[in-house]
Amino acid sequence: MKGHRDLIAWQKAMTLVTDVYRPTQHFPKDELYGLTSQMRRAAISVPSNLAEGHGRNSPKEFHHFAGNARGSLVELETQMEIARNLGYLTAEITGDLLEQTAEIGKIINGLRGWAAGAGR
Repeated sequence: MKGHRDLIAWQKAMTLVTDVYRPTQHFPKDELYGLTSQMRRAAISVPSNLAEGHGRNSPKEFHHFAGNARGSLVELETQMEIARNLGYLTAEITGDLLEQTAEIGKIINGLRGWAAGAGR
């Protein structure tokens, strides 16, 4: 791998950040420091952890930070379900976002497997 920007997971996670920010702009104002902030932070955490892990130049460290990214991804999935249940996200938007998180999750799992093997 060259740089973190070459990681497909990072590229797709960056798109996910934008796709999370857009609908959360329309959440109720009283959610600004609640669900809006939580979802945005979880989304931002995914590509950030992938970049940090890649920057450590160690398969073991990358495995660790990719695990953190995966954790943020499932945290975001939970928050999206909550937002849908509260009527803040439509079923269509939630479905689209969940498809993205599922794809990114599979890619991250593959990267973690690679890193675990490379770290031996």
